[in-house]
Amino acid sequence: MIVEPFDPAEPAASDPASHTRAEVFYAAVYRRIVRNMVALFFLVTPVLWARYDRALALSFAVGCAVAALNFYWLKVTLSALADRVTSTGIKQSSAGVIIRFLLRYVLIAVVVYGIFKGSASSVYGLFAGLFLPVGAIFIEAAYATFEGLRRNSKFQE
Repeated sequence: MIVEPFDPAEPAASDPASHTRAEVFYAAVYRRIVRNMVALFFLVTPVLWARYDRALALSFAVGCAVAALNFYWLKVTLSALADRVTSTGIKQSSAGVIIRFLLRYVLIAVVVYGIFKGSASSVYGLFAGLFLPVGAIFIEAAYATFEGLRRNSKFQE
């Protein structure tokens, strides 16, 4: 299935078909970002294990797990906030949204504290793991740029 890029200049936002098209596009982007995060985890962790040491690789894995959970919670929180703003009929409690938002930072603080208590040198691995979504989003941006240039190339037949 080929998903055409979403163009905000296309049909009015009140058109239900444009909402569905946008949702399909953004769902595909989200899937690719998650896939990129998993790929980066499986590519980088063995390299860190072989090149440096077990502690750095394990702290990187913990950072990746926290980053992936944080990324998922961010998606859920933003979806809940968007539903509240647009009143789609799906009611989310405000307290639940705020608690999930704050819990993300509490989780990061607890993990950083645990890493600091165990091994100060492993903090580098943890922070590298926390930046996992950044690498995945960078890969997605490069992919989107490549696809946009490929589709709009004057050299196509």
